Amino acid sequence: MGNNMSWFKRENGEQPSGAPGAQNAAPDAARSVRTEGLWIKCLGCRQIIFKADLEANLNVCPKCQHHFKLSARRRIELLLEPGYELVDTGLRSTDPLNFSDVKPYKQRLLKAQQETGLDDAILNAAGYLGPHAVVLSAMEYAFIGGSMGAVVGETIARAVDRARAARVPLIVVAASGGARMMEGVVSLMQMAKISTALAQLDDARVPYICVLTDPTTGGVTASFAMLGDLNIAEPGALIGFAGPRVIEQTIRQKLPEGFQRAEFLLEKGFLDAVVHRKDLKPYLIRALEFLRPPAA
Repeated sequence: MGNNMSWFKRENGEQPSGAPGAQNAAPDAARSVRTEGLWIKCLGCRQIIFKADLEANLNVCPKCQHHFKLSARRRIELLLEPGYELVDTGLRSTDPLNFSDVKPYKQRLLKAQQETGLDDAILNAAGYLGPHAVVLSAMEYAFIGGSMGAVVGETIARAVDRARAARVPLIVVAASGGARMMEGVVSLMQMAKISTALAQLDDARVPYICVLTDPTTGGVTASFAMLGDLNIAEPGALIGFAGPRVIEQTIRQKLPEGFQRAEFLLEKGFLDAVVHRKDLKPYLIRALEFLRPPAA
């Protein structure tokens, strides 16, 4: 019996060819590899979704309509007509504070750049949205939480200046955790910088539309995300300045359910519309018809 059961004692975890189930091990492993990454759990209804179905539905859950995050590149592809041009590229943070916490800020930047293929948490594009020439600036949440540092601020400011010079509407798709703490006061200065540029755009009577997606928080909400001629959001988007716990501790009151969600903000007049992702492009095209800037 000892000889027959000797295969139980192998230390490398492998089964001999004669072991029960050994013939099924390889197919099971292969099946696991083939199916890995093909399914995803919805954050809304907690149902398992076939990833291909999710992507075909614009990254919106076909069961509960939960809106998953989209990359900046995908946002641009969905909104602009083919032939658009990426502009204002090549800007990278210089780590002005030589900041380090758990790891150096330079390492965080390098990792984010490698994972996203972007220089920072923003992409500018010039092209057409339907028949309308526009400048589109889309934020990338996967890049250090879409946080706004000097590069994001400068890139959006350049988008504003580009729209004003060409007298074409500006559209910003916001997705951010707020100001980038690793750049200290430099990141906070971007709030005033972009807001000042937008005031000049308003003086020139060039339309500005902001699309707030999940999440849009902190200094981004406190500056350019709420300054649009039209402020619209995707369903269920988290939008706010400080977190619920901080607010409750400050005002010493219990906050209403969903008070920082897009639907609640629309009800209270902070937003002009909440628009499903599949309807966003035609909605923007129609809005631009009403907001068409006057001739120079």
